[in-house]
Amino acid sequence: MKHSPKNGGTMFTHKIVFTGGGSAGHVTPNIAIINELNRTKWDIHYIGSHKGIERELIQKIDIPYHPISSGKLRRYIDFENIKDVFRVIRGILGARSILKKIKPNVVFSKGGFVSVPVILAARSLKIPCLIHESDLTPGLANKISKRFASKIFTSFDETAKHFPATITKAIGSPIRRELLHGSKQKGLDFITFDNTKPVLLIMGGSLGATKINEAVRNGLSQLTEQFQIVHLCGKGNINSELASIKGYLQFEYVNEELADILAATDYVLTRGGSNAIFEFLALKIPMLIIPLPKSQSRGDQILNAKNFTENGYALTLEEESLTTESLMASLDELQRNTDQIKQAMSTTKSQVALDILIDEITMTAKKRF
Repeated sequence: MKHSPKNGGTMFTHKIVFTGGGSAGHVTPNIAIINELNRTKWDIHYIGSHKGIERELIQKIDIPYHPISSGKLRRYIDFENIKDVFRVIRGILGARSILKKIKPNVVFSKGGFVSVPVILAARSLKIPCLIHESDLTPGLANKISKRFASKIFTSFDETAKHFPATITKAIGSPIRRELLHGSKQKGLDFITFDNTKPVLLIMGGSLGATKINEAVRNGLSQLTEQFQIVHLCGKGNINSELASIKGYLQFEYVNEELADILAATDYVLTRGGSNAIFEFLALKIPMLIIPLPKSQSRGDQILNAKNFTENGYALTLEEESLTTESLMASLDELQRNTDQIKQAMSTTKSQVALDILIDEITMTAKKRF
């Protein structure tokens, strides 16, 4: 059945609502899928929080964005939990109202606390929901949402055991296809580097990473002897005093130019977010992973890093052990093991997950209405 929107009379074949937020890792896989959907056939909408990073990222790609109230899901006792119960209830009511107006064929969720009200609202309206879990162990949002999902997909084989076997499949992580087609020369031109030293890309996540930023900047004199450095340091974390150092470039965040920068990158220092490390795996870039410690997370990045290191795709340096000396030693080891790491990476398939999800979304949408 075709649906005619009120604005302009374009006839869409299907409608889809995406949700997920709280970090860029909950948004970029959705963007990977959105970029593959034909916008003349798909009416695409996004439900997220009022102030989350998902709002900024989705508005950049010109997708209608619908904010709802959302409460943080905590695993510990806190007075804020009481307030958040009411925020979640408001979120469910808001999501239900939005979904009743859009009437989507399918909802696709990447998790994060904002997704729970959307999944619950969709289930109450009998709208099929597909979920993808990126990390080795599922987040609390997807643990709650799993009982309301039509199908669940995971990045890691080990993760599937946490979900109902009859509706769960391990497929890897959906990679933004455009990242696979960057130009090395364009990347070098943009960052004004040459081929005299390897390029080291440092990414601390969408919000940056204070301890990584400090360790890198404290060791710049040593690092720039060995590498040309692109430092994606997070919003508000540019250090203007270091702007004149040769071979060191800082950016808060990179969007359009990222594919070209990645094409010019020889090594990457990264957090252990699943989507990011799967992207580097697809691009066959040897990586040093410094996962978020358990004091700042539920430990998912530590497990992701352990899995990648055991498979030979990466080296891991725990943040508790991070110093300029340990960082240099780990990067030296990464360089020495480049050939073995790339050999291990060469056995993986990069685009399977994205293709599977596109096919599944399309089939689910055709069954609806």
